Amino acid sequence: MKLSTRLALTVGGGVPVLIVACGWLLLSLITDDLRQQQDAQLQARATVVAKNTKNYLDTAGTGQPVVEHARRQRLIKSTSGMGVWVTGPTGTLRAGPQLPSAQLPYSAPKPLKVTVEGRDWLVLSLPVAIDRQRDRPNLWLFSPDTVEEELALVRRRVYVGAAVALPTAGAAAWAIANRAVLPLRRLQRRTSGLDPRTSSSRLEHRPTRIAEVDDLALTLQTVLSRYDEQVARTAEALATARSFAAAASHELRSPLTSIRANLDVLAGPFELEPAERAEVLAELVAEQERLVGLLSMLRTLAQGDLVEAEAFESLDLGELVHSCVDGLRRAHPETEVSVRAASGLIADGWAEGLRSAVDNLLTNARVHGRVGERAATIVVTLRQSDRPGERTAVLTVDDDGPGVPPERREKIFERFWHGPDSPGSGLGLTLVAQQITLHQGQVSMSDRPDGQRGTRCEVRLPLTGVREFEHTLPLLRRDWLSGAAEAPVINPGRG
Repeated sequence: MKLSTRLALTVGGGVPVLIVACGWLLLSLITDDLRQQQDAQLQARATVVAKNTKNYLDTAGTGQPVVEHARRQRLIKSTSGMGVWVTGPTGTLRAGPQLPSAQLPYSAPKPLKVTVEGRDWLVLSLPVAIDRQRDRPNLWLFSPDTVEEELALVRRRVYVGAAVALPTAGAAAWAIANRAVLPLRRLQRRTSGLDPRTSSSRLEHRPTRIAEVDDLALTLQTVLSRYDEQVARTAEALATARSFAAAASHELRSPLTSIRANLDVLAGPFELEPAERAEVLAELVAEQERLVGLLSMLRTLAQGDLVEAEAFESLDLGELVHSCVDGLRRAHPETEVSVRAASGLIADGWAEGLRSAVDNLLTNARVHGRVGERAATIVVTLRQSDRPGERTAVLTVDDDGPGVPPERREKIFERFWHGPDSPGSGLGLTLVAQQITLHQGQVSMSDRPDGQRGTRCEVRLPLTGVREFEHTLPLLRRDWLSGAAEAPVINPGRG
């Protein structure tokens, strides 16, 4: 059922009910007024009749027939339109419409309603004594009760008004409702053709100055926008899953082939020397570690592409850096690592992603900072930028390795790219670039600024309150695993 029809039926049915209710209230008030008015009129006429009755009774039976007759006629004329009973020493005087004596109340000092043969009468009795000692009533006045007839007329008019109001109110309400819901119909026509599965067009709404319609349109726009976001995120998730599967199947082929070859050697018919057997087992362990590392990198890249803003929280960057350095020292005690991290640097970040980024920076410095058999020496520094007006945390990781040629400093952030002598998977620095970009920071690779041999990797991250992640996160690049990875390289500067 249409909204306009519902409104028309509601108003059309409600208006007559309101008319009847108001008529009932009005009828009650009119009833009280008419009865009070009728009682007042009866009592006023009773005062005149009582006076004439007193004059008549004073002359009745006194031997003055002329005076008695004249006063009797005056009494009868004063009761015009009413019935009267008067009891006196010479008998009972009756005039006007009469009631059976059995229906007359003995005492009715105030107007009393009496029903006789289906008709209502008002009865009033008064004591009109010949001497001042008597107080029993001997005068009865009664008149027809006309209030009900007048009320019946009012009731008929109320019912007629309600009957006339029913179709009139329904038609008026239908016309008004049709015009009132016109903006809703326009909105319905605009939205009926929208199909997010087949069209990219979206709802365009002009304010109608009708709060409900404008709010509904805003809600629809919000729903469609969220639908688009979810569709985009679903597409990203599918693309990431496909890329994960493709990358895993491609990159795992070589280590799995190598593992199978070494297993065949171990299971072969020839007995291996202990040194050869140890070498094969070492290769198996190395390949297994490479497999685990590759899968871990792919998983973290996929998580970074799919992470939502809800995963971000306030992080103490100093604590995070110290935790990562402690982990490196436990895993590789031969590596010399020194760290200077300022305290109180708070950033909005994804803890797992930032920890992976710092771990990979340290791992890159440990692996590529080696010279021959000498372990790498790493210097880690975390401070706040001293550039005027900039609230940025600056993390630098320095090693004393052979360095990175300038022409390779951008390529090393690309997915699966690594040098010919690199034992890594080519994903570590890609993950670093992904996470730093996700946190709206910057990463760069350069020579060490102190003139010593080696490489410096510098990361800049905005501190808490500089940017609103919940609004900008969905707009960031989210295809580090499924698309072509390009590094957000900057000039290192000396901030």
